[in-house]
Amino acid sequence: MPILLDLFISFFKIGAFSFGGGYAMLPYIEDVVIYEHGWLNAKEYIDILAISEITPGPIAINSATFIGFKIAGVLGSLVSTIGVVLPSFIVISLIFYVLSKFENNKVVEWIFQGIRPLVAGLILAAFISVFNNTIADIKAVFISILVFILVYIKKINPILCILIAGLLGIILY
Repeated sequence: MPILLDLFISFFKIGAFSFGGGYAMLPYIEDVVIYEHGWLNAKEYIDILAISEITPGPIAINSATFIGFKIAGVLGSLVSTIGVVLPSFIVISLIFYVLSKFENNKVVEWIFQGIRPLVAGLILAAFISVFNNTIADIKAVFISILVFILVYIKKINPILCILIAGLLGIILY
């Protein structure tokens, strides 16, 4: 199968069968690009996640764009991005149409209540996967804990925390 078609189909499936947004897609993206196709190794994937996180936009779309570019250049990034976005566009259009007719239906409400814990589990799985592949030493643990405290507890802007983590990387490594 030509690589562009393979990229489109792979990212279309990721977009179609992932629930909970960008972070919840990360374990599925990891599985497809590292283990199913072997397009990237774990270090390359983590590097792409880092770039995707610090650039503007949703992490799953940024990841698809960067991965597509790494695999097949500009056309690869275009088809990967379209592939990951298209299912959401289709589904959201259908949901809007259907929910406008059933917006007060208890079954629909129960379905969404059941999906919420699924999303939390997928995000936790992504966190554990990224954690296992990035925390290599005590310096990385220190930076991670510091950034967590700054963002979650002290409510410091994440962009400033990215700069602080980069500066600490220069100093500590």
